[in-house]
Amino acid sequence: MTLTFIIAIVLAPAWAYLAGAAVAAVRFARLPLLTAAERPPVTVMKPLHGAEPGLYENLHSFARQDYPLVQLVLGVGNAKDSALPAARALIRDLPESDIALVIDTLVRGSNQKVASLENMLAAARHDILVLADSDMRVDRRYLAAVTAPLLDPGTGAVTCLYQGVATAGKWAELGALHINFGFLPSVLAAEALGIHRGCFGATIAMRRATLSRIGGFMAVRDELADDQRIGEEVRAQGLAVVLSRYLVEARVSEPSLTALWYHELRWARTIRTIAPAGFAGSVLTHAVVLSAIAAAATGFGLTACLFLVISMVLRLASARVIAGALGFSSAKLWLLPLRDALSFAIFVASFFGRRVSWRDQLFQVARSGRMSVDGDQA
Repeated sequence: MTLTFIIAIVLAPAWAYLAGAAVAAVRFARLPLLTAAERPPVTVMKPLHGAEPGLYENLHSFARQDYPLVQLVLGVGNAKDSALPAARALIRDLPESDIALVIDTLVRGSNQKVASLENMLAAARHDILVLADSDMRVDRRYLAAVTAPLLDPGTGAVTCLYQGVATAGKWAELGALHINFGFLPSVLAAEALGIHRGCFGATIAMRRATLSRIGGFMAVRDELADDQRIGEEVRAQGLAVVLSRYLVEARVSEPSLTALWYHELRWARTIRTIAPAGFAGSVLTHAVVLSAIAAAATGFGLTACLFLVISMVLRLASARVIAGALGFSSAKLWLLPLRDALSFAIFVASFFGRRVSWRDQLFQVARSGRMSVDGDQA
């Protein structure tokens, strides 16, 4: 068996993935955005940490919904948290809105975000709870879309994927490219194959009774992938986790390569922990880098170089189809080779260690996915 034949065998599924991801994105884009006439009261819970770029606008988008009765609960774990000015400005600017601010330093586990959610729960007044990360932004249709599936008693939770929108700078643009043309297509391809990947922090909507059935937030106090674990626990109750057609905007604001590296390394090590076999198999999603390595291994032989060209063309074509189907910008697609090289480097690095940096702290992640504090400062 020649080296060229072996390379072809490896690249064939990688090329099939690129084509399949594009098809999955087109199919997802054609799904209707469902809403319902019945719209029960909702509490939106947003744990905050730090003055993220655009935080006020992010929070404002959740407070101004085309929805009859909405409570917004904001939570911080430190009375000096730099997110507080934005939270207080929102309360001041929207006096007619039902907005509660919870400041509580109590931390019951390793996951500080979950600790904030636990502290905020007592302030939540409604039975429908919507959890959403602070760097997300939505339009006025959001709550109507993500709560509609909960009217089906067989639905335990609703979650959303998200599109990356760079706030400013080249590192933020690279981060958005990873979300839009790396992470999101891989999830849609998995969904098309019937491989469900849990919940996403962009949105988790559920009934309060469902949260109680899975053990409340206490059940995920020490979980790195708390959103994924919530999805698993909901399914364990025999309830469905529905992926909404609605795409939330994730505001990407990585200021440096170091920040981008550690953020995405945390993602990679999280996925490796919760789905080790699938994560290892995801090496086949790196068609361009695999082709470049193969070309170098063969001394840049003609056939191997042709394979590299095929991979690059398929990668660009797949990205253009995804961008067109989902309405993403295609202006920065020329950065894809650099983005793919960085993604592969993070993929490799994720196998060397179990430390992650999150919210200014270092953690050690066990094989079970539970994390423990490893240091005071990241």
